[in-house]
Amino acid sequence: MKLAAPLVAALFLQACASAPAMPKPAALPMPAMPAAASTEGSIYAAGAMALFEDQKARRVGDTLMIVLVESTSAQKKASTATSKDSNASIDGPTLFGRPVTVNGVPVLEAELGSTKTFKGDGDSSQSNKLQGSVGAVVMQVLPNGNLVISGRKQVQINQGSETVSIEGIVRPIDIRPDNSITSDRVANASISYSGQGAVADSNVMGWASRFFNSGWFPF
Repeated sequence: MKLAAPLVAALFLQACASAPAMPKPAALPMPAMPAAASTEGSIYAAGAMALFEDQKARRVGDTLMIVLVESTSAQKKASTATSKDSNASIDGPTLFGRPVTVNGVPVLEAELGSTKTFKGDGDSSQSNKLQGSVGAVVMQVLPNGNLVISGRKQVQINQGSETVSIEGIVRPIDIRPDNSITSDRVANASISYSGQGAVADSNVMGWASRFFNSGWFPF
C-alpha cells in the first residue's frame, strides 16, 4: 500500500499534465455521384481528360479553389444633447385689496423652477479581414447552370486548430482559367472562421466577466 500510493499519485499528475486531444472535425457530406456507365469496347472512356475543354469545375464532385479576399469596415457615431429650463411664479391673492400676510410676510405667493439636461455620446467601429484559400466541392448543379459549392479547411498546430469553411453559389463564368474564384464572387456566401485550443480559450471572457459586461448587470 505504501508503494502503491506514490505510483497512483504520479500517474494522476502525468494524466493532468498531458494536453487533451483535439477533436477531429466531422467529415463533410459528399455529393452523390452517379455510377459511370460501362463503355467497354468503345473509344470513349469515362473520366478521361477531354482534349478540347478546360478543367474548370462544372459537374457534381468537381473541385475548385476559393480565394478569400474578405475585408469589411463599419463605423457609427452618435451624439445627443438636450436642455430645458422652466420657471413659473404665482402671485398671492388679495383680500379686501390687501395681500394675505403673516407678520407682514406674504404666505400665498409661490415660485416654481426646473432644469433638465441630457447629454449622450456613442461611437462604434468594427473591421474584419480574412485572406487565404479554401478548396471546395461542387455539391449541386442548379437548373440555370450555377454551382452550389461547399468547402472546409482545418489546420492543427500543437495545442490549437483553426477551421475555415465556406458555402455558397458560384457562376461558372466567374471561375478563372486556373479553376479558382474569389470569395466576393460567391453568392449567398456563408463563411466562418473559428479556432479551438489553448490560444482560442485564452481569448474567451470568463462567465463572471460576461455577466458584469452584459445587460443583466443592473449597474
